[in-house]
Amino acid sequence: MGDLAQEIVRDLPEITAATDTRDYLAHAARFAQRHEKYELIVDVDAHLQEAQFWPEIIELLENDVLKQTAQTMLKGGMAMPLSNLAPGLNFQSMAGRVPHQSGPRERTDDPATAGHRFVQIVRRTMDTMGVDYQVIFPTSMLLLGLNPADGVELYLSRAYNRWLCEIILPQEKRILGMVYLPFNSPEACEQLVKEFGGVSGVVGFTVTSVRFAPVHSPSYMRLYSMIEDTGKPLVFHAGPNWNDASFKTLNRFISMHSLSFVHYNLIHMTNWVINAIPERFPKLKVLWVESGLAWIPYLMQRLDHEFLMRQNEAPGLKKLPSDYMREMYFSSQPMEQVHPKALQVTMEMINAESQLLYASDWPHWDFNPPHTVTTLPFLSDQAKRNILGLNAARLFDLPIKRLRPRPEDVVAQRKTDVLDAPAFREAREEDAELRFPGQA
Repeated sequence: MGDLAQEIVRDLPEITAATDTRDYLAHAARFAQRHEKYELIVDVDAHLQEAQFWPEIIELLENDVLKQTAQTMLKGGMAMPLSNLAPGLNFQSMAGRVPHQSGPRERTDDPATAGHRFVQIVRRTMDTMGVDYQVIFPTSMLLLGLNPADGVELYLSRAYNRWLCEIILPQEKRILGMVYLPFNSPEACEQLVKEFGGVSGVVGFTVTSVRFAPVHSPSYMRLYSMIEDTGKPLVFHAGPNWNDASFKTLNRFISMHSLSFVHYNLIHMTNWVINAIPERFPKLKVLWVESGLAWIPYLMQRLDHEFLMRQNEAPGLKKLPSDYMREMYFSSQPMEQVHPKALQVTMEMINAESQLLYASDWPHWDFNPPHTVTTLPFLSDQAKRNILGLNAARLFDLPIKRLRPRPEDVVAQRKTDVLDAPAFREAREEDAELRFPGQA
């Protein structure tokens, strides 16, 4: 006990929304050493917690009435005016035990020299987690497709796209973005594809899946053709909706979250396949994000079973529904790992080696760091390489070039930053006075 008695023990600071991202992800930084050998790691789903940047987005609204209305609401203390977020049903932070879920409030450096605050935070995330690129999606705006106010999705989506393409992407080539498509307005989507589709750093086009829009409607065919011509993917990003009539019968967040993030993509996928959209646009690449993986074999089996008995209702199909699904792309998060054998079969059924893309979903409560993939025992080393980055490089036309720093350098730099901070310098001076005689 003698040696232990000489240790100066300090309480660790409480983890809050103000905790530095690099400290949140300290364990991920150590795990990053385990995937050092992989030449490229692309995180295809990370999130902006847009509430703290909402005033910047509102400032870019091109409708004066909506802009003034939103700014008045901001002055009155409303967090995200014009959004249809239901703050009273926001259980993601688990009663405050997952504070980063609500958006980082950490200190950042002077934006005049270090870049936009969000850019700094994403850099910290990428470096600490050990990824080369991160694709950014909004969070609260995932529900915007159900906004009842006339024109709100249209104008907010354009403001967000401007904020992303004019302010964020030019500051960091490792940050990638998707053009938000106000899918309820097909012609507006077409205009946004023309305007923002060629911006450096834009790697695709997002449809937020929480909406009641039939993806097979003739009104979308010209849009699909335009996106197909760009060579970039169309992305369906899942989301929650406890206000859905069927989900209102669920009395726990866990129940709604388990089903809702699958429900809308399951419907869109079914309409997409059964109405033979892949046959009409064979070169259009499609990516399905944040629904997990377990739903895919289920839908493959259900649709194949029905199709073989009712082919007359899907006359445009030239092969089984599962064969079309197997040619699409899927993000890995949240990866259902509780039943390894089932996960292995799922990976085989979806051609994971060529079609699965690693995703973290950071900073959300159920995020997956890269070692979620590297620790799977049934994947070959080449499959892990593909899933971690090479599949994304092919889909997004990215150079296969390492951009992330070495994990040991990230850890060492963070230690230096912390020890050089004024609070820690004062603490070291106090420690010197408390040391035992003869202690160095």
